[in-house]
Amino acid sequence: MIARLGFWGPRSGVGGGFAAFAFILDQGFKFAMLNIWDMRHIRRIPVTGFFDIVLAWNRGVSYGLFAQHSEMGRWLLVAVTLAVSIGLWLWLARMKRALPAAGAGLIIGGALANVTDRIVHGAVADFFWFHIGRFNWYIFNLADVAIVAGVLLVLYESFTREHENG
Repeated sequence: MIARLGFWGPRSGVGGGFAAFAFILDQGFKFAMLNIWDMRHIRRIPVTGFFDIVLAWNRGVSYGLFAQHSEMGRWLLVAVTLAVSIGLWLWLARMKRALPAAGAGLIIGGALANVTDRIVHGAVADFFWFHIGRFNWYIFNLADVAIVAGVLLVLYESFTREHENG
């Protein structure tokens, strides 16, 4: 029945596995940082001269863009993220190759991990901060890494394969 509705395809298992991996890795790390290391009370853990672990709550999307400080804005971001994730899953269900399916799965898993934060905490927990001198890179999390890696896999596949479906 699910396959007939277009929700399952030849590489859905691959994408679903990568989505689950990204989601569990991100949420597990966040659980450890918030509940074991108690990052809510630790301001900063210096790792190197250019990398620290900090806790920053992101109320927007990538790079803090479109920050939402109202409940309506928060739930709008949740709804948009869920709609995009469903659209990505439908696209994944039509894929015939493993590499773009893995990429789509990483994107979906990362998006769902971040939306879980938004639902549970009201904002997305970010931890990784690179900085050199006065240059500061934005603070990000493992879900963001999964999303970027997924996009790169999909792009790599699109530039290295002949034009064909999937």
